[in-house]
Amino acid sequence: MNTKLLHAENIPEAAALIRAGEPVGMPTETVYGLACDAGNPEAVRKVFAAKGRPADNPLIVHIADIADWAPLVTEIPPLAQKLAERFWPGPLTIILPRSERVPAITAGGLDSVGIRFPAHPLAQALIKESGVPIAAPSGNRSGSPSPTTAAHMLADMDGRIPAIVEGGSCICGVESTVIALDNAETVRVLRPGFVTPEQLKTVARRVIVDDAVLAKVKEGTVVRSPGMKYRHYAPKARVTLVQGSQTDFLRYMEAHTGTGVLALVFDADVPACEANGIPCRAYGDTDEARAATFFASLREADAAGVQHLYVRAPRTDGVGLAVYNRLIRAAGYDIVHAETDDTTVSPMDI
Repeated sequence: MNTKLLHAENIPEAAALIRAGEPVGMPTETVYGLACDAGNPEAVRKVFAAKGRPADNPLIVHIADIADWAPLVTEIPPLAQKLAERFWPGPLTIILPRSERVPAITAGGLDSVGIRFPAHPLAQALIKESGVPIAAPSGNRSGSPSPTTAAHMLADMDGRIPAIVEGGSCICGVESTVIALDNAETVRVLRPGFVTPEQLKTVARRVIVDDAVLAKVKEGTVVRSPGMKYRHYAPKARVTLVQGSQTDFLRYMEAHTGTGVLALVFDADVPACEANGIPCRAYGDTDEARAATFFASLREADAAGVQHLYVRAPRTDGVGLAVYNRLIRAAGYDIVHAETDDTTVSPMDI
């Protein structure tokens, strides 16, 4: 199979593939997704096969109009409706009880399903032209860094799927925020993203960040959000996440620099790293910039033959929480606190 690169004018061709039960690469504002007809179990199986994804890892269902989620769920609580009206179209996935319109395989065998209305115009066009809700996990091989360009996705999926729609670089760079409702007033963040807990608090009375966002999922735990149960986002290189001030980070790196080592740092850290002989690459100086670039940085480290990547940890508020969440999973929870020996990470309640 030769994987074709399609463009905006080829949306009808991509939609025809979706209707025929084939998976297609789809650009979104978060990351590129591997799209298929959410209501077609055989199409969903092809997505799992192309990714090498465990079947108990649920898929998010994408729609192109806020009215389109009603047939996919059994109820829409008032708080869910308010959140959708505030943040859609955009990088927010809302988990609700699924209707029979969503096959069990699409939901990873769960009774719930995550629904999202993406903001990317080509994603909306593909969903509308296909005429079906679209299930779409990230368009990478399972476990590897998510693709934020069509070239990234082609590198992982060439020969595995018939086509990828080229839509430029993803402006967010991390997967959507995934939330569930604990009750009529409380939102639980299951996976952080560009819609932050602080923003959710402008709509919900209470916002809780689930323990699994900052810690390993306990054995036997039922996970409602994708990207949380298994090792994800990891390059071939070993990744260590280093917490601490610039001074602490530099001191730590001076003792760990060697062949095959690279430091992934804030823009402002580069002069000090270079002055101290620490090989480095910048990944931004704001949370938003780091979110947009760090998946690409992980792929670039592999391409350069890096064996051990030390990443200076971002903050754990705002969009920084999303970057931190992806990095701890990419690192397999190999986290160093450069200023102390404390490795405890506490859950958050906002």
